Amino acid sequence: MTEPTTQPRTPALTGERADLLEQLAKARFFLRFTANELTDAQAAERSTVSELCVGGLVKHVTGVEKSWIGFILEGPSAMPDFTAMTEEDWAHRQDSFKLLPGETLAGALADYAEVARRTDELVATLPDLDVSHPLPKAPWFDADAEWSARRVLLHIIAETAQHAGHADIIREALDGAKSMG
Repeated sequence: MTEPTTQPRTPALTGERADLLEQLAKARFFLRFTANELTDAQAAERSTVSELCVGGLVKHVTGVEKSWIGFILEGPSAMPDFTAMTEEDWAHRQDSFKLLPGETLAGALADYAEVARRTDELVATLPDLDVSHPLPKAPWFDADAEWSARRVLLHIIAETAQHAGHADIIREALDGAKSMG
């Protein structure tokens, strides 16, 4: 793989916000780098026993980041009640991990860049990283748990880094390319 010409830039900040955005930019870079030079067909291909594909991971991380930023701004109403989801809702959620017919890797990456831009802007301008909301209803969250904006950003960073690792394994199985090493 050849390295993309630009790495996402973060606002000129210092301290905690700069650290959070720098770490998020690094995780985003590795996810995008792993997708570099793939065709749409390769980006949609499952190269392991997993249901995951590189394009689907980009699409999923985009949606997750967008949802959590909505949560920071609006609270749990910005996210679904996972305890009330139907089979159709879960099937639609599974589609977020796939590059579906008519979707392109370029489109998924453009959507990701736009969500990243809005997230970075929010982190730079949010008056207080301690603002918190109750978590949405989900079987994996404690009923009375709350997350601050800071905690949400840490979750976005962890999720992005985890899925960048998944993408790296999938890419290596596709054509032998690795993001590191």
